[in-house]
Amino acid sequence: RNMSSAGPEGRKKMRECVGLIDSLVYYIQGAIADHEPNDKATENSVCILHNLSYQLEIELPETYAQSIYIQRRNISSNEKTPGCFGTRSRKVKEKQQDIPLPEEKSSPRGVESLWHSTLIRIYLSLIAKSTRNYTQEASLGALQNLTAGTGPMPFAVAQTVVQKADGLPGIRAMLHTRHLTVRKTAVSLLRNLSRNTSLRSDIAREVLPDLVSILPESILGSDIVCETTASICYTLYNLTQSSSHNARLLMSANGLPKIIAISMNDSNIFNKASRAASVLLYSLWSHTDLHNAYKK
Repeated sequence: RNMSSAGPEGRKKMRECVGLIDSLVYYIQGAIADHEPNDKATENSVCILHNLSYQLEIELPETYAQSIYIQRRNISSNEKTPGCFGTRSRKVKEKQQDIPLPEEKSSPRGVESLWHSTLIRIYLSLIAKSTRNYTQEASLGALQNLTAGTGPMPFAVAQTVVQKADGLPGIRAMLHTRHLTVRKTAVSLLRNLSRNTSLRSDIAREVLPDLVSILPESILGSDIVCETTASICYTLYNLTQSSSHNARLLMSANGLPKIIAISMNDSNIFNKASRAASVLLYSLWSHTDLHNAYKK
């Protein structure tokens, strides 16, 4: 577990270690099957996989970049870049959201397991069944890592989480945990998921009122509360920027007074959250059809 957090070279060596990832996945599957998701070894195993998933898209060998990122739809030549890593064009990134991955292998091996739907479902199962905060946080964090990039893989993982594995109810429950680090990681995961335009209606329907409910009524200064609040605001921004319906849903959840209060705070420690709230308010105002409702 300590070695897996040693940096890029350490992660690379451990990903290349024959049988290591397979053994960790096998152990966790057994723990879940035996209804023992709270043992220390499961926690350690998930934490290792969490660390090995960090910056996975960037650190994958070129052979994987070429074999995984197969574009099945034509992108016009003036929008193409050499590979999906390092892409800067917003239009290309948006198109990549709709590019499917090749069909999954039924029996993945080694590093291929890290983004396979089997492991994604294992993480979601641990989020729902484990009561150990570190296991929950590591499972959420692994999914956060896997959905953090801009290529087809992160968006395919996001689609699996939201639509194929029905992962939102378990993530929503983590928004209400008393453990602030677990809550922060859950919000960060939702922020990543909400970048996928095709998933926003599902996410808003399932968790938007919950996100509003955990916004602070007043500013209680701490770094983790500030970061969590900023992430909530940016997630709400993603969900509402192109949807008047979702903006109205935010209003119905009494989110506007909270967001205004956060945006007006001039505390240095809460500056990040204030900026995020201001960005959200500016976006909400762009829905001209809601101006009368806002004024009420």
